[in-house]
Amino acid sequence: MATKKKSSRKPNAAFMKPLQPDDALAQVVGEKPLPRTEITKRLWAYIKKNKLQNAKNRRNIDADEVLKPIFNGKKQVSMFEMTKLVAQHVK
Repeated sequence: MATKKKSSRKPNAAFMKPLQPDDALAQVVGEKPLPRTEITKRLWAYIKKNKLQNAKNRRNIDADEVLKPIFNGKKQVSMFEMTKLVAQHVK
């Protein structure tokens, strides 16, 4: 019986490139350059720690004073809109 060789998935280089967060985003994720995946992970950790996920519609995130500047002043954004808005805060 021949064993199949496992193909290892390589992460996309664009996702792994460290990006510099601006001052507003740095308050949540830290000021060191991070890959896009790590920025999203830390943002979600902050959202869950502060219970900012909307109770009725879990796809929506309610902004607190720290997240409002990142969300362009909006009180609530969808999780899909959040990733688009975060992209504007990294270089």
